[in-house]
Amino acid sequence: MVSLLISALIIGSFGPGDETAVYKEKCRDIAASAKIPLIQLEYKSGKKTISFESAQFEYAKESPDCNTVFQAASLSKPVFAYIVLKMADRGEIDLDKPLFSYTDIDRFVNKEWAKLLTARIILSHKSGLQDWAAAPSSDAWPSSKIEFMFRPDSCFGYSGEAYAFLQRAVEKIRGKSLEEIAVEEVFVPFKMTNTSYIWKSSYDTQAAPGYNNKGENRGQGRHPRANSAYTLRTTAADYSKFLTVLAKGTGLKSKTHKEQLTPSVNAVYNFGKERPCDKYIFWGLGVGIEKNPELGDIIFHWGDNGNFKALFIIVPAQKGRPASHLVYFTNSSFGHDIINQLVPLFYNIKEPLQISSWIND
Repeated sequence: MVSLLISALIIGSFGPGDETAVYKEKCRDIAASAKIPLIQLEYKSGKKTISFESAQFEYAKESPDCNTVFQAASLSKPVFAYIVLKMADRGEIDLDKPLFSYTDIDRFVNKEWAKLLTARIILSHKSGLQDWAAAPSSDAWPSSKIEFMFRPDSCFGYSGEAYAFLQRAVEKIRGKSLEEIAVEEVFVPFKMTNTSYIWKSSYDTQAAPGYNNKGENRGQGRHPRANSAYTLRTTAADYSKFLTVLAKGTGLKSKTHKEQLTPSVNAVYNFGKERPCDKYIFWGLGVGIEKNPELGDIIFHWGDNGNFKALFIIVPAQKGRPASHLVYFTNSSFGHDIINQLVPLFYNIKEPLQISSWIND
């Protein structure tokens, strides 16, 4: 589904500035209908870039330079996964070596199963761990006991707790904090100046507040500690730079990059309760993969911190069409309701993405 205005753009009836304005207006209509106060988006295809921030209501303000910072939620994970893979290429960490050889397993109830956990198992979400042992921003979380739901490496099971465990191993290996490592490996090299796993003083005025399903402003939501699974804050323009790196495998060995984007497990979200959409969704090393009959193997990740929702997709080059990516951030609990309205603005597809059903149903 592509509007007449967008169709006109495709055949070159408008200039670049008009093009962005048309996409922004269409996006504003979609976001407003979903009661989303603020959305920020960037789309890149070849030399084309569409980037904007759109406020739908008077109480939500657009920044003049499109640099409002959003909670990226689980879009934190692919950035950390990339760091781990870079370390593996340098021999700093072995993806298949049990992590207890790098850090302690004191919080685990089942120590024998904990000794089976490796970086590869965690990055592909086959750890068998619960998502969180306790609310990760709570005072109780650092000392909470970690339980397994399944034996490690037996099936897909999405887990932030597993990423936090891998983070502890990485920090022990490097002798530095997550933020220090990320600055060295990603933020500075790729000029992601508005991105951080921790609160920066500039965020006092730059960070968007989140809105719940009642339309209530629940604040910016500061996290007490850096966590590789959910505390990243960023902008669409910054994260788009990382997606270019992710798509090309910049800084990784070609073999490692291929492994990262190769399905290693069918991502049945609720084990034993397979849905029709699940058969299209797989997981590589730190990223999801939708096997889409129209667009090919779409690389994706979604983010959900309650009142902040985000998504990216990377679409491979195909039949003369250049590789492209789309990323958006919202400050609303309704941020995932618009996936199958937003994506067709940029991709000429006949069927909805399975990603939407996988996340929402």
